[in-house]
Amino acid sequence: MRTIKGPAIFLAQFESDEAPFDSLAGMAGWAAGFGYKGLQLPTGGRLVNLALAAESRDYCDELAGTLAEHGLAITELSTHLQGQLIAVDPAQDRLFDAFAPAHLHGKPEARRQWATEQLLLAAKASRNLGLDTHVTFSGALAWANFYPWPQRPAGMIDEAFAELARRWRPILDAFDDVGVDVAYEIHPGEDLHDGATFERFLAAVDDHPRANILYDPSHFLLQQLDYLAFIDLYYERIKAFHVKDAEFRPSGRSGVYGGYQDWIDRPGRFRSLGDGQIDFRTIFSKLAQYDFPGWAVLEWECCLKHPEDGAREGAGFIADRIIRVTDRAFDDFAGGADRD
Repeated sequence: MRTIKGPAIFLAQFESDEAPFDSLAGMAGWAAGFGYKGLQLPTGGRLVNLALAAESRDYCDELAGTLAEHGLAITELSTHLQGQLIAVDPAQDRLFDAFAPAHLHGKPEARRQWATEQLLLAAKASRNLGLDTHVTFSGALAWANFYPWPQRPAGMIDEAFAELARRWRPILDAFDDVGVDVAYEIHPGEDLHDGATFERFLAAVDDHPRANILYDPSHFLLQQLDYLAFIDLYYERIKAFHVKDAEFRPSGRSGVYGGYQDWIDRPGRFRSLGDGQIDFRTIFSKLAQYDFPGWAVLEWECCLKHPEDGAREGAGFIADRIIRVTDRAFDDFAGGADRD
């Protein structure tokens, strides 16, 4: 067994135009001050030049060195925004234009090609940084039809997943060429949003060894899926972990679907660590039991608490739940030298 690495923090929700959140060096010093040991880096903004990281080991050494000055490591690179653009339902096309450069707005095919190139760059950049895992979204071609009314035409979902697999297969192959896993965040709004959809995708890409999972229990609580049993089922494919809390308090007015309400009024809400209902002690125990190889990464999303308070509290919350795994059996003292 291995001890989970951490605590770490995903920087996407904190990046801004104000210091210290306007530079990687500033955010590294800020995070280290709370006790974080790793940073998960978004690649769609100012923190990482993805094209340069893909071609220059010297640049990657500079990135790693900036973090090392503060006792930090890079956990993974993230292409959540770019990954979303690999597959966009035409009904939602305009909603996702903001995820791409302005010159690609209104040009869905050119936007998808750009996103594919971004993922291919991320594969090379991850290898240049010495990383084994990359985190992203799958995108969605079928999500708008998740509720089966009106009745879906026969074969429609099968074709949507076949097309999703056609788009992702060359990307997965590129990651395989450099020895890096792709960990899809299983997330509502994506075609990969639960175990059943992940299995369908995995079958469509012929059980590709690089098609894996970013485990975030908050998305499962809000779907009322058993997030602990999920680990038992898919632990071999779980390569990344977002530590994010949530609560689900249904009423006579609304439930899982949320009634189009703002986050603060929805029955299912993301919360800062410790303020929700997720059983993290059991999650950390299961991940230790199954020899999870990665980092425990805080993703802060809360409609109530200030993000800096969530970040400060989150470091200690994660550190207190990481299990330093044992190097001996508790009953060794009673064993004999000749016993198995």
